[in-house]
Amino acid sequence: MTSSKQRELGLIADIGGTNARFALTDWTAPEVEIIEPRSLPGAEFASLQHAAEHYLGEVGAKPRRAALAVASPVDTDEIRLTNRAWSFSRADLQRRLGLDELRMLNDFGAVACAVPALKAEDRVHLYGPAHAQMRGPVSLVGPGTGLGIGLLVGSDADGWQAVETEGGHVTFAPIGDEEHRIARWLDARFGRASTERVLSGDGLSHIAAALSGTDGGPRDGRNVPLRDPADIVTAALDGHDLEARRALTRFCSVLGSVAGDTALIHGARTVAIAGGIVPRFIPFLRSSAFRERFLAKGRFSTWLEAVTIEVIVHPNPGLLGAAVALRQAHRGT
Repeated sequence: MTSSKQRELGLIADIGGTNARFALTDWTAPEVEIIEPRSLPGAEFASLQHAAEHYLGEVGAKPRRAALAVASPVDTDEIRLTNRAWSFSRADLQRRLGLDELRMLNDFGAVACAVPALKAEDRVHLYGPAHAQMRGPVSLVGPGTGLGIGLLVGSDADGWQAVETEGGHVTFAPIGDEEHRIARWLDARFGRASTERVLSGDGLSHIAAALSGTDGGPRDGRNVPLRDPADIVTAALDGHDLEARRALTRFCSVLGSVAGDTALIHGARTVAIAGGIVPRFIPFLRSSAFRERFLAKGRFSTWLEAVTIEVIVHPNPGLLGAAVALRQAHRGT
């Protein structure tokens, strides 16, 4: 990091339920930069502070400013991650890391911030009109460790504003026998069927378990062993595992419904699918019922045909968004 001594470096992070991603950024550079990115397994660290200190020790940096995106609401001093047993006081974390400035973002608020900074190669067009520039409002839907939902309003000309939401935790709305079966299974296991329980890594495991019974009904949700979601995707794409293929097919169908609902709620002209899951099987998604379910909104199916749908394939959109947020704060934009 000898070249970093002349730079105005800040710490950026994207903290999810599984991985803690850190990097540095220079807010004085002509373009948004992600420097020295690292991904650390969250399970190996007792707290966000310890993970951040480990990263800074590795890269030999002592930044004075930071923008950290976390998978939880960030509107209070006390922050508790939704899918990891980490909690902290933002004021105390700022003091312990020796920071003059600490910006906290919701993880999907950070993804929303990243969207205007994405390059053409960072986005894969799925359906709807193809445009060189992103049209707003933009709905963000991101299955990963959890389910992120975000909103981006504005334009390239007027500037963009990210709206952070917790839309992934709304109640799951099943359609058809299979999805009602999944909902009953989730009710038995968790006492409630939220959309995140279906559209996430664990959600894919839940779908596979709920549909794997041979008695025509859901198995006891408390006793079903769960398959690894990555193994389900691999087996489904291989084509020989019918249960895995059935689970991934259902996942894509539900994703279509949720993406369509989100577009209607937000009045979106663009839907951007983010998260670590979907980029692994874009061709499978194209061949699924995703588009059919996205448009299956009665009198508004024609309206939805004009909505552009893209998949974000940038490797670290959360880090990119945190870098954008830190840059905007420093420049007062």
